[in-house]
Amino acid sequence: MLVTNQLTFQYGPAKQFAFPDMRCADREALLILGQSGTGKTTLLHLLALLLRPKSGAVTVNETDLTKLSPAETVAFRAKHVGIIYQKPHFVSSLSVADNLLLANYLASKPQHTQRVRELAGQLGFGDQLSKKTHQLSQGEQQRVSIARAVMNQPDVILADEPTSSLDDENTNRVVTLLREQSEQIGASLIVVTHDQRLKDVFSNRINL
Repeated sequence: MLVTNQLTFQYGPAKQFAFPDMRCADREALLILGQSGTGKTTLLHLLALLLRPKSGAVTVNETDLTKLSPAETVAFRAKHVGIIYQKPHFVSSLSVADNLLLANYLASKPQHTQRVRELAGQLGFGDQLSKKTHQLSQGEQQRVSIARAVMNQPDVILADEPTSSLDDENTNRVVTLLREQSEQIGASLIVVTHDQRLKDVFSNRINL
């Protein structure tokens, strides 16, 4: 479960954000909508503790992330938070399989090759594991990004504009994959977007 309380952030004296309180339970999905400049990506980075808030709290399963030291924050994020960026970020020299196993390594967990095969099969890239990520299509890369985000069975999945460059068919496919993975591992799913098509898919939503 993820909960925020009185969360604020400031980029210098002229640009400040105050975000509404939110609560997203296990296996629940929350859509955060907003146009450019409303602080969507800033909010996602605050939820992932990639940015420190000016004030307020971000709590995951009763742990206030804002109270953690920098080293504790890195360790907690690796084990408990899965992030799907708008543009995939991979280590180009590694195979698809090794990019997924890297998530285990960064969380100081044993390499789980069986989970790699299971996720690849579920998400439809089981025959691509030995390839380099740059050899994949955009849709395949996106599915690999989803798999990597859930490799460690995180408590929270954060998705940044996962459908902004997709047609309607692929938008529906990605949303279905995200919700399925969230429900399977019992994670809170938070999608940050300006894509108005998603407002009819998610009943639980916040507008910035």
